[in-house]
Amino acid sequence: MSVRRLAPPNLQPKDFSFDKDNLAWAKEQLKKYPEGRQQSAIIPLLWRAQEQSGGWLPEAAIRHVADFLGMAHIRALEVATFYTMFNLQPVGKFHVQLCGTTPCRLRGADDLEKVCRSRIGEQGDVTSDGKFSWIEVECLGACVNAPMAQINYDYYEDLTAESFGRILDDLAAGTKTKPGPQIDRQLSAPIGGATTLKEKA
Repeated sequence: MSVRRLAPPNLQPKDFSFDKDNLAWAKEQLKKYPEGRQQSAIIPLLWRAQEQSGGWLPEAAIRHVADFLGMAHIRALEVATFYTMFNLQPVGKFHVQLCGTTPCRLRGADDLEKVCRSRIGEQGDVTSDGKFSWIEVECLGACVNAPMAQINYDYYEDLTAESFGRILDDLAAGTKTKPGPQIDRQLSAPIGGATTLKEKA
């Protein structure tokens, strides 16, 4: 895994604090942990801080969470820089995580990467309108429906360059998209329907 670094100072906000709703939520999270173990809430709190920050985790947010949990800043930085679920650079409104693991590569992820590079730019770039960014990630757990990508919280599977391009067009236009398989299959069922256990008992 490559070294994960915080965004440069010119991109970092000067400060961060949980808004009223997230502060109330964070306090409730602490109640889930035994006394003296509240620092175990760091991952959900960093995740909520990332959501509040528009999909990425500024250094000020990491420090705020550390202070909230009464832990050393370096400990929170260790967690934030280790887990790739935390975006350490600004991301677009629609952040594409393109699976680059072997099953997706064998089934066309190279074509999807070309779409990302032509439509969005290099990994980590944010389009000038602020709508898109992308990064290659390891397995997202939908190998049977490869190739696939996660966009924000939704999985898009059985993609082709054409269907992927249409999804990006729809997102850019504010049109509702259909997550899941982009071909005629139900979830991860076989293409064309059931192939076994078809006889009536």
